[in-house]
Amino acid sequence: MSDPSPAERFAAAAALRQHPRLRAFRDQAAFDLDPFQQTACAALEEGRSVLVAAPTGAGKTIVAEFGVFLAMFDPRAKIFYTAPMKALSNQKYNEFVATYGASEVGLLTGDTNINASARIVVMTTEVLRNMLYADSDLLRDLAYVVMDEVHYLADRFRGAVWEEVIIHLPPEVRMISLSATVSNAEEFGDWLQAVRGDTDVIVSETRPVPLEQHVVVRSKMVDLFDSSGQAATNRVNPELVQLARAGGHTPHRGRQHHPRRWEKRAEGDGRASRADIVGMLQQRDLLPAIFFIFSRAGCDGAVTQLLRTGVRLTEAHEREEIRQIVEERCRTLRDDDLAVLGYWEWLDGLQRGVAAHHAGMLPAFKEVVEELFQKKLVKVVFATETLALGINMPARTVVLEKLEKFNGEARVPITPGEYTQLTGRAGRRGIDTQGHSVIQWTNGLDPQAVASLASRRTYPLNSSFRPTYNMAVNLIEQFGRQRTREILESSFAQFQADRAVVDLARTVRKQQASLEGYAQSMQCHLGDFGEYAALRRELSDLERLRAQKGEAGGRAERDRRQRQIEGVRTRMRKHPCHGCADREAHSRWAERWWRLKRESDKVSRQIHGRTGAVAQVFDRVVDVLRRLDYLVPDEHGRLGLSHDGRALRRIYGERDLLVAESLRTGLWNDLDAPSLAAMACAIVFEARRDDGQAPEYALPRGAFRPALERTQLLWAELDDLEQEHKLPGTIPLATTLSLPMYQWANGAPLEKVLREAGLAAGDFVRWCKQTIDLLDQISIVADGQVGRTARAALDGVRRGIVAYSSVA
Repeated sequence: MSDPSPAERFAAAAALRQHPRLRAFRDQAAFDLDPFQQTACAALEEGRSVLVAAPTGAGKTIVAEFGVFLAMFDPRAKIFYTAPMKALSNQKYNEFVATYGASEVGLLTGDTNINASARIVVMTTEVLRNMLYADSDLLRDLAYVVMDEVHYLADRFRGAVWEEVIIHLPPEVRMISLSATVSNAEEFGDWLQAVRGDTDVIVSETRPVPLEQHVVVRSKMVDLFDSSGQAATNRVNPELVQLARAGGHTPHRGRQHHPRRWEKRAEGDGRASRADIVGMLQQRDLLPAIFFIFSRAGCDGAVTQLLRTGVRLTEAHEREEIRQIVEERCRTLRDDDLAVLGYWEWLDGLQRGVAAHHAGMLPAFKEVVEELFQKKLVKVVFATETLALGINMPARTVVLEKLEKFNGEARVPITPGEYTQLTGRAGRRGIDTQGHSVIQWTNGLDPQAVASLASRRTYPLNSSFRPTYNMAVNLIEQFGRQRTREILESSFAQFQADRAVVDLARTVRKQQASLEGYAQSMQCHLGDFGEYAALRRELSDLERLRAQKGEAGGRAERDRRQRQIEGVRTRMRKHPCHGCADREAHSRWAERWWRLKRESDKVSRQIHGRTGAVAQVFDRVVDVLRRLDYLVPDEHGRLGLSHDGRALRRIYGERDLLVAESLRTGLWNDLDAPSLAAMACAIVFEARRDDGQAPEYALPRGAFRPALERTQLLWAELDDLEQEHKLPGTIPLATTLSLPMYQWANGAPLEKVLREAGLAAGDFVRWCKQTIDLLDQISIVADGQVGRTARAALDGVRRGIVAYSSVA
């Protein structure tokens, strides 16, 4: 819905009256609930799942908080709150602790395990996926699951995890899915309805704090649209059009100016400096502000540039509070590491009200910036776009310095969806009556194109799901190959490719459940009643055929049919179940089983007759796993897991099969702890620009180099096998961080390691955590010495700033 109509408001008010728990929740809220929030909460109280799609900052999480409120009414019910990022998980954990107390709230983020058996558990989506595959005891009494930022389902690298969770959650669990505004919310909701059952789709395009949009041209802030509220009609401010034609300059009235005179004006031709924009925002009371700059170096450079101008945006009492908070949050960091991390320069910027925020920063530093910004102590933050994804860090104003970014290959315009996400940070609910977005003038800026970008508020949600080796062995272990294939037919990827397949697959799943019930009802203590029922059907078919044929075919043919009938009757009488006192009752259930089985097989043939892209990829994955003996047939020909297949169940990541094969073939048996850490790093590391290959002299010595050579050869063999089976494969190992990781795990100081790595502290910590995650998996699945070495390697990597960041 757009702006709520009177009818929608009336319906929402009625829903409030009819739902006592919603009314109780509303009475304790800090502000009244919007109609879309009331509608979604009412659906939850009535026992349905919900998909809520609304702009950033609109208050979607209120619906999730009501889910927690509902769960706490039931003394046994549990609720899981999943988030795509550890930072967001930490934030929600702290919020719930403040509301419900530490004893009721847990946190699971891979490297953090707090109170896992609590009734409210915050976790990353991957943690929940792993729990489902392991059939964890923690799933018992689970009533609700919140999937925050569910539009991450489109993420190329991690999106499949969201679909796995949605498909595999027990059917009685109610889902609360929260999404940014997407243009195909109804389609996504239809899929949720198909795979999860009763699901209400609630769409709101209304921002709770209206957004005013401006363009800064030199020292002037000009409205983008000609009057407030005209965005929908793309009516561009005529003054801005005139300025664009004049190249960003305001011609003096009554005098003609030659274009060449404009060219002699200040360098940048209409572009204001950052200090000027900050001063302009401060003068207009439009701070705090977030400047989005699409590069980490650009963010750091902007802070340095602004501080050189002597800017100071804080009062003395604010500077003292900032210093106390920073010293408290960073007190456990070593003094010699602080200098390496640029602590003193960072603190100086904070005390003057200015900071950067990007993935290259130490996680602890980023969290301090977030806390100070929320407390209104830091006034200006220069951030990359990752800040727009979920962290609760709203501003009064958002500034976009450019409307294009580098995507790894070329500079491309930002999309309407990205623009909506970024500007969604503007406007603090309960504080601001308006939010403001400010676009900085650049040469060639087309006001009409900007207006069009600002007016289109939605983007499509497309599945990135594909079966992996780990997924295949986990599902086959739980459900068998055929049922797994049917489950994969239920994915959103297949739904988008062929919506009818999902409906058919759901029908098959329902029929399968009924078939299992019928099979139980026809069980006989004397023998296999399925065999006996098949004989009865065969006899019935033969007798029907005899009646149809009559005297046709001559006496020899009639005699042959009669012998067949007598033979089947004899086998029936000799079957153990023939003497069962409940034979006819069993037979009625067997007849129902047979009719439903025939119908189910017909539907399955319809499914296989369609283009089942996801299931086809699954079949290829299975073929590879059979070739390598991770999947083996039993005496009945049914596929099951070998010993190595069961190990593969616990290995997650892009290179799951390579890790499993390396362990199975003993390639890493001779590695010591630092060398195994270096190898794990080569497995998980993704180089940003180069090919990721370090020269031999820049690799750890000793057993590492021959082990790496064998692992790279194994990768090539697997790549050939995957190509043979028309699978995409993986990119080669990246070894540029292997030596720094070896040195770090071997106790080298931070300064030396960062210099060797050529990485920012935050990037190094992130790759250390990825390495730790893989080492943890290896320590669990590897036999003997390799498992012990992996645990030692993990302890070697988790120290210093890495250990500090793991606690947060």
